Amino acid sequence: MKFKTQPTQLKDLLIIIPKVNEDNRGFFLEFFNKHDFNILGIPINFVQGNHSRSLKNVVRGLHYQWSPPSGKLIRVTRGEAFIAAVDIRINSSTLGNYFSTYLSENNKIMLWVPSGFATGFCASKNETEIQYLMTAEYIEKNQGIILWNDPTLKICWPTDCPILSEKDMNAQTFNQYLEKILNGK
Repeated sequence: MKFKTQPTQLKDLLIIIPKVNEDNRGFFLEFFNKHDFNILGIPINFVQGNHSRSLKNVVRGLHYQWSPPSGKLIRVTRGEAFIAAVDIRINSSTLGNYFSTYLSENNKIMLWVPSGFATGFCASKNETEIQYLMTAEYIEKNQGIILWNDPTLKICWPTDCPILSEKDMNAQTFNQYLEKILNGK
């Protein structure tokens, strides 16, 4: 197997550690293998790949998509980012809990985030590049955003001066998200 997994305190959310072959020329790693991911129980139906570059202190998120539900495999290929994933599955025993970790070009670990989680990140170095494979195509009208610094969630973001998009600044609170879901909106 070319991958090891490390469970998190949130069901189905996994840290994935690829086997890295490194020598004086550089390194090689496989970041996805259909067979190995199938054995690990990770959906193998990736349909879209995304790549972003961010300046230090850029915060993006907390984003989610329900229709169609979308999971993602996240990796940082340049720089470093603080990644936060919040369980927003209404029937989950860990609803409203979050997991966070640092992904970087140096540690080469990845995070598997199944559908039912809102994710966000903060670039902790300039020119941080994040790539992620998605299990569903992005549909803007089906995307939701929960306020990145919602006090209910108590995420300890590593910046005092975030750089945000307008839509991330004006996102709904976690309680507003719950109201919409529970009222079927």
